[in-house]
Amino acid sequence: MMNTMTYRGYTARIEFDARDNIFVGRVLGVADSITFHGDRVAELSEAFHNAIEHYVSDCAKTKRVPQKPASGRLMLRVPPEVHAAASIAAQAAGKSLNQWAAEVLARATE
Repeated sequence: MMNTMTYRGYTARIEFDARDNIFVGRVLGVADSITFHGDRVAELSEAFHNAIEHYVSDCAKTKRVPQKPASGRLMLRVPPEVHAAASIAAQAAGKSLNQWAAEVLARATE
């Protein structure tokens, strides 16, 4: 099980650094490196919120669009036999391949 936190649509992976005895977080899904840390969960959560607010504010100041973790578009390359099997499964479920794949991915990430 991965330990994560979510704020304003951004998700961070949380790990414990035993050497420094702190929790360390890293925001996932963006090219910019956004990290934060805290001794306690409440402190870690506040640091995460502050890191995201700083990132969004910095982007505004430098006239950059803050990167979002995902656009909602996903392009995959799979072997033809997997594509065919997925298409058949979607048809059998009475759904488009896109609808079927979105549901499968959602279930897999819960």
